[in-house]
Amino acid sequence: MKEYRLLAWAELPAPYHRMAYRRMLTDLSHRYMTISQLVSASGLKRQEVRDFLDMLESRDLLVDRELFANESVFDSLRPLGGWLRKALNTSARDH
Repeated sequence: MKEYRLLAWAELPAPYHRMAYRRMLTDLSHRYMTISQLVSASGLKRQEVRDFLDMLESRDLLVDRELFANESVFDSLRPLGGWLRKALNTSARDH
């Protein structure tokens, strides 16, 4: 399975002026995302997302990487867990 990330912001051609496509650009500019994640976040059909990614790829605006089977969604949350732990410990010491 592949994950995708935006390399540079793009001016979208007319067929992609809907908010769902702009939302995908924003998501892709912040982090790697799978097609399934993009479908879920955008509300578009899988083929529409695939076509959008193909368009970005053809313009050299996209980078992809393989998501390995032993990685999970929870692995991407690990930094958040560390931050949350620090915040809670700091809060507990302040009271």
